[in-house]
Amino acid sequence: MKLLKFYTDSFRGLSPESWMLALVMLINRSGSMVLPFLGVYMTDQLHFSIQSAGLVLSLFGTGSVVGSWLGGMATDRFGEFRVQAFSLLLSVPLFCIIPLFRTEIGLAAIMFVLSSVSEAFRPANSVAITRYAKKENLTRVFSLNRMAVNLGFSIGPAMGGILSAFSYDLLFYTNAAAALLAAVTYIAFFRKRTYRNTETKQENTRKTVQQSPYKDVKFIIFCVACMIFSVCFFQFLNTLTIFYKEVAELSQKQIGFLLGYSGFIIVLMEMLLVQMAERNFPLKVTMFLGTLLCGISFALLRFDHSLAVLIISMTVLCIGEIWTLPFMATITAMRSGIHNKGAYMGLLGIAFSISFMITPFVGTSVAEKLGFNVLWISTALIFTLVAIAFYFIVPWMIGKDEKKN
Repeated sequence: MKLLKFYTDSFRGLSPESWMLALVMLINRSGSMVLPFLGVYMTDQLHFSIQSAGLVLSLFGTGSVVGSWLGGMATDRFGEFRVQAFSLLLSVPLFCIIPLFRTEIGLAAIMFVLSSVSEAFRPANSVAITRYAKKENLTRVFSLNRMAVNLGFSIGPAMGGILSAFSYDLLFYTNAAAALLAAVTYIAFFRKRTYRNTETKQENTRKTVQQSPYKDVKFIIFCVACMIFSVCFFQFLNTLTIFYKEVAELSQKQIGFLLGYSGFIIVLMEMLLVQMAERNFPLKVTMFLGTLLCGISFALLRFDHSLAVLIISMTVLCIGEIWTLPFMATITAMRSGIHNKGAYMGLLGIAFSISFMITPFVGTSVAEKLGFNVLWISTALIFTLVAIAFYFIVPWMIGKDEKKN
């Protein structure tokens, strides 16, 4: 009963706007079945080589960098409402025309444009969270938002595995429909909303910075660490699915359900584990443990790829990301000032987006030339080094290592 109360308490005290932001994210991400299956789509349906598929995925990452930069700047200038609405609405026709592009150059071009538009949503959404969430609940609201992402991600790939068995085109059209529904829901609710969380000069402590994040050396170093983390972690979305298909010999449905299982674990455990970390660990310890667990999850793939080990590996990876990703956003919000949150969130988004550009090419190249075993061990070692880096960077950047955000 105490565990149940602790679990339910982790959801209490969140603002209605926070819940609605999570609902919009849930609707949008429930259609997110394109990216996890894009590598399989290119190698299976379009008959691209693994390396060519990696190059196309890298162009998606390049567009993500552009989108994160533009989204952050535009948010500070035009507001997060306009940026989010524009991103969602413009994504709809772009998803619909993807099946028309069947060459490497054509598909790379449309994926670049699509990712530029869709990734502009991310920094704007993060800023909206900081402005509608109660300050004491900031990390939990980021976690709620991520929980919505993962719940959608548990639905999307499971549906994607089924739909792709009939037609890959259905993946793109379903993504378009989800983006449209998310846009309508978001605009209808937030069109006349006022901010719940307004900052004052007194609240702008010495940990916050009013200059451009591109001149903030400490934050740039933190973002570099986040980027290296992301390069390793986001193999989950491309190289890992190819490994499942070609080495573990899983069917498309099995891949979809395994990815869906990861979303289920996040939904079930994220709020509980985040609250546990906030109450018991300093930020530097949480980031260290989370990153180290991610490394362990990939190391397991080196020794066995039976279905049972794949499930264990995915479970460990989920716990690791719970104790890492939402805290990155909170640390960024703590570091930023009153009028530059969009730019700070945008730079953090760029760190993630660069990984989308690097990961597919590097991951597929290493797998093709040296084998997946070398790839997984190298990934685990890099995670370990990043974990140690976070342990020292976090308190250095935010001034002191707080247990609660």
